[in-house]
Amino acid sequence: MSNDLADRVSALPFFAGLAPRLLDDLCAAGRPVTYNPGERLFAEGGEADQFWLIESGTVALDLRVPGRGDHVIETLTAGTVAGWSWLYPPYRWNFGATARTPLRAVVFDAVAVRGRCDADPAFGYAMLRLFTPVIAERLQATRLRLLDLYATPAQAGKP
Repeated sequence: MSNDLADRVSALPFFAGLAPRLLDDLCAAGRPVTYNPGERLFAEGGEADQFWLIESGTVALDLRVPGRGDHVIETLTAGTVAGWSWLYPPYRWNFGATARTPLRAVVFDAVAVRGRCDADPAFGYAMLRLFTPVIAERLQATRLRLLDLYATPAQAGKP
């Protein structure tokens, strides 16, 4: 792992407070990547074997709604992560994700990170503390978006 990657990762809010040893362990499983607008990071139902720290650009999280196609439920921006389904079996994506704008990110090998979580309880606990709020936030956003999608026109916009 290069110091450059650790510097890039720690410069963004999501992993900024991670202890140096834990940051080094995390970055050992990471590498920089770029995506063009419209490129898919992952598809709903696919194998969740990576996750991304967004350095610049935006990512649209989408959810497949039967009979209605893919619907964007949230747009992610720099400083946050794309992907949490790698944490829990069956390790399948709950959503899909597509770059909306030119995207610069660090991608992490989720299998390696899970292995480190299992081998080092302090590392595993740190990852859970970071990702649990993301899970709750994304599920709440999905819930609200689905309420909007399924509301009848007379109900739309009413509390």
